[in-house]
Amino acid sequence: MIKTDAEEGAVVPPLLEVSDLSVGFSRYIGLTARRYLPCLTGVSARVDRGQVLGVIGVSGAGKSLLAHAILGILPGNAVVGGEIRFEGEILEKARSEALRGRRIALVPQSIAHLDPLVRAARQVRWAARRAGVSPSHAGIAAQDALARYRLPAEVADFYPHMLSGGMARRVLLAMATVASADLIIADEPTTGLDHTNVEMVMTCLRTLADRGKAVMVITHDICSIAAIADNITIIRAGETVETASAEAFCGRGEMLTTEYGRSLWCALPDNGFMLGPIVEGRMAGE
Repeated sequence: MIKTDAEEGAVVPPLLEVSDLSVGFSRYIGLTARRYLPCLTGVSARVDRGQVLGVIGVSGAGKSLLAHAILGILPGNAVVGGEIRFEGEILEKARSEALRGRRIALVPQSIAHLDPLVRAARQVRWAARRAGVSPSHAGIAAQDALARYRLPAEVADFYPHMLSGGMARRVLLAMATVASADLIIADEPTTGLDHTNVEMVMTCLRTLADRGKAVMVITHDICSIAAIADNITIIRAGETVETASAEAFCGRGEMLTTEYGRSLWCALPDNGFMLGPIVEGRMAGE
């Protein structure tokens, strides 16, 4: 799908469009034989400027793998099919490397991505400089980014081992949003945060979209993402189940088009576990 700019009459593609993406890995069996292990098959998603796309699914469904494919940071034995387009152009490896950290930013799932030997503010300054912020403005940009996520001023001088898990995650968020990336991919950005900080982080991500950025949030927190997202894509066992408006995640999920989507929504504690558990990505009794 594409949209038309009514004022200029120009055809404007989505900022990010993933079409029929497949990702698998070639593995050796013994000394010479190889085996292909499929992980994603037929995943499609899109997000435009001004939008938040939520990506949900059980652990192991392939959500983070989707993010890594977009960023071009898959291991060398990955076999990728389908198309990933950024501003209408195919996101090949060289282009992905050129855009990464500048126009496309990742909030990684693991706080181990922080350099253990470098203070928090300096790591955010590094991110700002990589994104093209001038040396004279990088320090101020880092300070503002840390303050945006309500981190006390003294955190700027902390090493990663001095940060709580929630603080470390907010430093990663500051690094990804310190500059003017057009697309922010946040992989489980609220893990380890209390309810107040979850709301704060989600509000900040929504604000970025409202200012013209595109935001993809990979999360297990369906209720929180439904409160800020425009659309939500459900992934199951490496496949796209459905993409629905965030407004469809209400009541008993009557507006969702798949039984799996309704089960995933209704099985939440907030919804009273209405349709029973989902075990290892499959509905009970399936």
